[in-house]
Amino acid sequence: MNVLITGITGFAGSHLADYLLAHHPGVRVHGLVRWRSRMDNVAHLQGKIHLHEADLKDIVSLKKALAEAKPDRIFHLAAQSFVPSSWKLPAETFMINAVGEVNLFEAVLALGLDPRIQVAGSSEEYGHVNPDEVPMKETNPLRPLSPYAVSKVAQDLLAYQYWKSYGLKTVRTRGFNHTGPRRGEVFVTSNFARQIAEVEKSRKEPVIFVGNLEAKRDFTDVRDIVRAYWLALEKGEPGDVYNIGSGRTISMREMLDLLLSMSKVKVEVRVDPERLRPSDVPILLADPAKFRAQTGWAPEIPLEKTFADLLDYWRARV
Repeated sequence: MNVLITGITGFAGSHLADYLLAHHPGVRVHGLVRWRSRMDNVAHLQGKIHLHEADLKDIVSLKKALAEAKPDRIFHLAAQSFVPSSWKLPAETFMINAVGEVNLFEAVLALGLDPRIQVAGSSEEYGHVNPDEVPMKETNPLRPLSPYAVSKVAQDLLAYQYWKSYGLKTVRTRGFNHTGPRRGEVFVTSNFARQIAEVEKSRKEPVIFVGNLEAKRDFTDVRDIVRAYWLALEKGEPGDVYNIGSGRTISMREMLDLLLSMSKVKVEVRVDPERLRPSDVPILLADPAKFRAQTGWAPEIPLEKTFADLLDYWRARV
């Protein structure tokens, strides 16, 4: 079986490649890369994966890569995924996320391929949630509160439309927050872990800069999330949508306290206005019952291990 991962050099994409190679030896893992892609996350997989140069904004390159890979399954993970960047670059976010997905689908159709396609959506699609709408089901209204979130709604609905219009076997997942080793340093969990590691090594003053610590998020280890992605195409229904999350929340304050409890440093916590968003989602809490009933999936890695591994990751790099 040929499996193609868009965004294979990224956080979740590299972990998905790890998972496939470790647990599904009959799978040939292909990935899309751009000429400027950083290869750090997949350097250890050299010789085990097949990389094809392509850009989601360039359908010609996508057709060439898909013709070479001949995928039976596509995990579409590539995206502009940092919410604050979408405020500064809304058009670029839409080009990569929404137009890029259209290009991918059109390339599949043009080549006459018939893969199962997982589209990695986001809990940010739900946006503004009323108190009586928590935990969030797949039937919740979508009220996105950032350009990134709107672009992910567009991806979600495009995947549904291409299933209904052309029979593309798309399975949509709305992943709630996930973290772990290799998480980009701009993301909150990784940023806090890096700051702590820098303080430990006297690389910075003993101050941790933070944004909104009251926001509550549903965190899962990325290694559990990529296993869920695999099951979404194994057991999910084409055309359907599934929440993937733990079903519990932790506030940013609690998450920071957990990371600090794993270190001996004494720090001051200071709010940085630059880290506050124009509009923020107070709570994201999944109701993952539908996905669990469909696939049998459940998280296996405790958050304590997730954050310990993340902190150790940064300790090895600063």
